[in-house]
Amino acid sequence: MNENSNKYASFYEHFAELRKRVIFCFLFFCVAFGFCYYFKENIYRFLLAPLIEATKGSEGFSLIYTDLTEAFFVYLRVAMMSALLLSFPVFAWQFYMFLAPGLYKSERAVLLPYLIATPVLFVTGATVVYYYIFPLAWKFFINFEHSGKSFDIPIEFMPSVSEYLDLVLQFMFAFGTAFQIPVILTLMVRVGLLTTQNLSNKRRIAIVVIFIIAAILTPPDVLSQVGLAIPMLILYELSILICRYIEKKKTKI
Repeated sequence: MNENSNKYASFYEHFAELRKRVIFCFLFFCVAFGFCYYFKENIYRFLLAPLIEATKGSEGFSLIYTDLTEAFFVYLRVAMMSALLLSFPVFAWQFYMFLAPGLYKSERAVLLPYLIATPVLFVTGATVVYYYIFPLAWKFFINFEHSGKSFDIPIEFMPSVSEYLDLVLQFMFAFGTAFQIPVILTLMVRVGLLTTQNLSNKRRIAIVVIFIIAAILTPPDVLSQVGLAIPMLILYELSILICRYIEKKKTKI
């Protein structure tokens, strides 16, 4: 009876701890959402900056919305995605603090770098697409606009606020996810599912898979796909170097 009581007490303590951390995460997200919604126009303007730069010289450029509630929900999504980005480090830390008491010191030392690397690499991927891919991609797409002087029927660029946000989020999610390659591969090597030799020998297959993933994650144009595939190939080679270091460290131990 005493043993069962201890089990129930232990379960209740863990549940209470989890509940406390989930509530804290939820409250933090609500505060972050309120903050981001207050600055929603500034955030959306920041996302628009590459497009504004690419359309310099275009006459009468503007964004449109065709549904009465479209602009409102776009701002809502902007605030929500921004709040999630701000909240992720807090979520990851609370997750780590919940698991840490039940882990060995060596396990904590392994888990913490991955929790730090994941958001850092995601933000790095989003930064690369914002500063390098967006300017190239937007100029490429806008080149398809033609005036009535050279064409019988003019082709005008009239983006909607929601379609632009969807495209931006698709690019950022694709690059942020692709930049997780070092995290995934090093984790698989650390647990013994892969070896550095496997990664080196299967390089040709990896190149094909990377281009397939790039084609799936990006819009259907060659520029975007190559723009994602090249960083992924670089990260793959970088992952091999990191995995080789991990294997040498494991051998010494």
